[in-house]
Amino acid sequence: MKNLDNTLKALADMNRVRILKLLEKRKMCVCELAYVLDVSQPAISKQLKKIAKAGLIDSEKDGFWTNYFINPKNEYAKKLLKLLSIWLNDEEVVSEDFKKSEKANREKLCCKK
Repeated sequence: MKNLDNTLKALADMNRVRILKLLEKRKMCVCELAYVLDVSQPAISKQLKKIAKAGLIDSEKDGFWTNYFINPKNEYAKKLLKLLSIWLNDEEVVSEDFKKSEKANREKLCCKK
């Protein structure tokens, strides 16, 4: 029951759904997601944490960056992500996100320290 609860809570926010739609297309880092959604990096990190807690995504280090990608960890997540993959593709905001994500270049967006 806890897995279902966490999964549904993760899908209850439009920005989290937009993040998942973007991650369907490719792995992305926080700065790329922040650029596409036009929100702060801390806000994206907070959303990613909730999505990961629900078992919908995973991450991997890639040098300076952490890449996030779809990786369902429970049966509810697998089934709901399968449905989500066919939902919303014709929505204007999702289409715009897809277009903007093609311009998201981590080399230009992220500042190395």
